[in-house]
Amino acid sequence: MNADANSLPVVCFVCTGNAARSVMARAILAERTQRYRVIGAGTFALEGHPMSQRTRLALNRLGISDRDHRSRQFGTEHAEADLVITMEPDHVKWVRKHYPQVSSKTGTLRRLVRDMPTKGNLKERVTSLNLADVILEDWEEVVDPASGDQDVFDACAMALDDLVGRLALRLF
Repeated sequence: MNADANSLPVVCFVCTGNAARSVMARAILAERTQRYRVIGAGTFALEGHPMSQRTRLALNRLGISDRDHRSRQFGTEHAEADLVITMEPDHVKWVRKHYPQVSSKTGTLRRLVRDMPTKGNLKERVTSLNLADVILEDWEEVVDPASGDQDVFDACAMALDDLVGRLALRLF
């Protein structure tokens, strides 16, 4: 990360345990750009745990590594992000309940890939989405590979690589 990383807009990826989906999405976006500081958290995370071997291997197959990852519970630092990107509607609901002040800048990855405007600065684009008022839908979920075999984690990583890649085009 460059020297003035603290002045960059912050994007926070959120999943349940901050062990698979948000870890992969964070690492993929961080690999693609230095225009954002990319962080991650979970709605029900056990603090300080490394990612699973299956997550690590799935990332490695994409040519990405994140040796320093430790799981984090969503908190004040994450709530201050410029954009909070969740993996499923239940995560948005959790943020709306526990951090209502963040609702206007929290959306699912799939919705943001579909709806994020490409013109204007990040704050203007996020504000234009009226995310606090969005009615969440089932199609927005990126399925958790949690108890799946390696092929399930690999498929999730490939899906996230595609989604994050398409979002990155909209963010840049």
